[in-house]
Amino acid sequence: MKKILVTGALGQIGTELVMKMRDMYGANNVIASSRSKRKETEVTESGPFELVDVVNAQQIADAVKKHNVDTVVNLAAILSASGEANPSGTWDINMGGLYNILEVARENNCAVCTPSSIAVFGPSTPKEQTPQDTVMRPTTMYGVTKVAGELLCDYYHMKFNVDTRGMRYPGLISNKALPGGGTTDYAVHIYYEALKHKKYECFLDKGTRMDMMYMPDALNAVIQLMEADPAKLIHRNAFNVTAMSFDPEGIAAEIRKHIPEFELTYNVNQDIQKIANSWPDSLDDSQARKQWNWNPKYDLASMTEDMLTELKKKLNI
Repeated sequence: MKKILVTGALGQIGTELVMKMRDMYGANNVIASSRSKRKETEVTESGPFELVDVVNAQQIADAVKKHNVDTVVNLAAILSASGEANPSGTWDINMGGLYNILEVARENNCAVCTPSSIAVFGPSTPKEQTPQDTVMRPTTMYGVTKVAGELLCDYYHMKFNVDTRGMRYPGLISNKALPGGGTTDYAVHIYYEALKHKKYECFLDKGTRMDMMYMPDALNAVIQLMEADPAKLIHRNAFNVTAMSFDPEGIAAEIRKHIPEFELTYNVNQDIQKIANSWPDSLDDSQARKQWNWNPKYDLASMTEDMLTELKKKLNI
């Protein structure tokens, strides 16, 4: 049975991934960790929890040894929009933290799964059906750290035989945890505002199309890749994965099928828009489908129906 340490476990992905993994592998076999414990939550109370700041290598090592960890899922990161306000902190956490985790993994024979992002791409990358292997010249510190992180994980696999794996996430949409400063955050907030106020003011411009994924598919991607046959993995740390691609008008049109009076307006944040413009419109994820049978379950229509249903319960609407 795996013993899994999840860093950044109180973030948007971690809060749901920890609970799903505890259901699969047993509560005591999934150790949640974060650099702070702001309050008691289901994640902190339903199984082991450790205070781990990934920039502190000793804290990582202590948690790994205490719980006999054999797999680390590294979700500790500062995201794209927030990262531009704090480039040095983004580098310290996203790269310094990853280096510490890989070193601890090398010393303790652990596997490591670290999600990457579509932020690795830039304006010179082909925007339509962006290939698995292509130009990566990002224009954000977050993107720089994700490119470097992919390469560092490749290096640790080739040099030290650390079992490293990762996928390039698109924008993620969740009905449980709110996002934390990413360029695609609007695609979560729009559902809340549609239910609460029947209108939403979007910080991205009309026609800004990007790849997205519903959180249940994102969680399955981590687990599926972790469980995949290593002999079949060629692109270990850089798999394109996607489920759907849309612009603000597209998601608004789908919402109007359920809330006809919903209104979408725009107040463009030029800094975030510049980031979005540098990213692909759509990804080619054929290698993930081929190498580890990636197959998302949700499209825009099914995601919207589920989001609105679940948020109505959450908001008591």
